[in-house]
Amino acid sequence: MALPRLSRLELKIMDALWSRGPSSVREIMEVAPPQERVAYTTIQTMVYRLERKKAIRRAKKIGNAHIFEAVITRGAAQRRLIDEFLNLFGGRAQPVMAHLIESGRLTMTDIKEAERALRLHVKKEKAP
Repeated sequence: MALPRLSRLELKIMDALWSRGPSSVREIMEVAPPQERVAYTTIQTMVYRLERKKAIRRAKKIGNAHIFEAVITRGAAQRRLIDEFLNLFGGRAQPVMAHLIESGRLTMTDIKEAERALRLHVKKEKAP
């Protein structure tokens, strides 16, 4: 199944579900700091859109409140965003990596983790 494209607000809602677990619309709304909260009906509309996109589903109903849970993982959503971002650079990671290094945002810990991931990837490719 292809992952849906998610808007910024949809990603915030997904983040609430990934962090809190199954939640009602009100609980999702209350995750945001008071100064950043949007209307209940806005969150409700976005939750229903996420449900139509099959990014979330209704897990159960308690009284009048539906409880929603994430269907797609945080990692899958992040990979989709990263792939879309890299497509802006013709699929090349080098310009992004160069910027991260020059800006100081790439730490030695990040580099060591990337090296570890690369070694695992190469090992998987060599395995029969």
